[in-house]
Amino acid sequence: MRTDSSPGSLPAREHLPAAGAGTPVLDVVVPVYNEEKDLGPCVRRLHEHLTRTFPYAFRITVADNASTDGTPRVAAGLAADLGTVRSVRLEQKGRGRALRTVWSASDAPVLAYMDVDLSTDLNALLPLVAPLISGHSDLAIGSRLARSSRVVRGAKREFISRTYNLILRGSLQARFSDAQCGFKAIRRDVAQVLLPLVEDTGWFFDTEMLVLAERAGCRIHEVPVDWVDDPDSTVHIVRTATEDLKGVWRVGKALATGSLPLDRLGRPFGDDPRDRELSGVPQGLARQLVGFCVVGALSTLFYLLLYSGFRHFTGSQLANALALLVSAVANTAANRRLTFGVRGRGGAARHQAQGLVVFGIGLALTSGSLAALGAASADPDHSTELAVLIAANLAATVLRFLLFRAWVFPDAEPTAPARESRLPEPGPRESRLPEPARQESRLSEPGPRESRLPESQLPETHRPEPHLPDPYRAWSDATVRLQPVRHPDTDHSRDAR
Repeated sequence: MRTDSSPGSLPAREHLPAAGAGTPVLDVVVPVYNEEKDLGPCVRRLHEHLTRTFPYAFRITVADNASTDGTPRVAAGLAADLGTVRSVRLEQKGRGRALRTVWSASDAPVLAYMDVDLSTDLNALLPLVAPLISGHSDLAIGSRLARSSRVVRGAKREFISRTYNLILRGSLQARFSDAQCGFKAIRRDVAQVLLPLVEDTGWFFDTEMLVLAERAGCRIHEVPVDWVDDPDSTVHIVRTATEDLKGVWRVGKALATGSLPLDRLGRPFGDDPRDRELSGVPQGLARQLVGFCVVGALSTLFYLLLYSGFRHFTGSQLANALALLVSAVANTAANRRLTFGVRGRGGAARHQAQGLVVFGIGLALTSGSLAALGAASADPDHSTELAVLIAANLAATVLRFLLFRAWVFPDAEPTAPARESRLPEPGPRESRLPEPARQESRLSEPGPRESRLPESQLPETHRPEPHLPDPYRAWSDATVRLQPVRHPDTDHSRDAR
């Protein structure tokens, strides 16, 4: 797991502006290895579908993973016949390596990939990328395990897929439903930040990217798909499953030890409504309530132990008062520090004095309960006393929380550990990337055409392959202007239908 990358933070999500379209909006990568038989028909079918249905400029990139058959020749022929198809040759195998190489060098603001067998119905492609174009989401995945998905595949693959996703949920706390469906998309500005953190170059690449994106606070959109299993798939199930489990262990270990710089990506966007300071809207209520309940439970246990101890030496009223006094001082101190995030000694005496007032109210409730019990029974059992005191303390606890929040600590700032380690907040349209990369990550700000980072400044594993064609030799224009594009053959295809 790479730990030496400090990519900064992601820019705020924004709808890609609609204007003149020179740069392709979508770059669909089709990674292949020895697929000379299926490559041609599949790419032509994908090209026809995009030409007929996709309203923006697009590109299809065939990423050849060191094929040893006629795949490079077929890919070159497709690139020559179809103007929106490009071919990239890599000298090393690995789907993850192919995606990282092409995505890192692409100039399109939305990047996608799909398997060459086109098992996923292409009607899901526009719903997949639409949330990324609008700025609503950062990544999008096709899901074969969603309720409304329609999937045709054997019981063996179904069992393996569901078991694998259960492992991800149990070990890495993943909340997405399908990690390995070969139908995904990502915004380019998000990819620039996440890809340096992804180590795997094979089939686990998808899972690692999704887990890191989820932990970094990215929004992942899921699209139910229609999916038909390819019986001629060349994927080695046992070997792939073994490598995936090794990847789960590696990523889980890195997350557990904190060796990934994901804390710098927490709350990465400037448009998160949870980060807004709104007058009249209580902040941090849920976190404070949880902290108060934990402190209250420990305080109640401490109180009951004290009461049971004092009860051996004195009457119930005095034992209750002493136990409540000691536990109230400890409770106020714990809530001051842990629940309401007040640090330092400033105001500590005032807070304890106010806490004693709250203690007096609790004393009145519990003492009144004991008095009522004494009036009802001349010699109540000790267990009955404890039950009455527990009920009275529950009522006093609710009142104590309200008084603490509104009176004792009204100006306390909720603690946010994840935000303390972040860099200073940038302006609303600035990212926290280093300056050379920052200009690359602004999709919505107009400006002159910019070149990508020199290869010497990139980690060796992320440098573009030397065989990339000209469209991949430069990073994108900082401004991407979109407008619906009607391809010349669109009207003919409609007439044919």
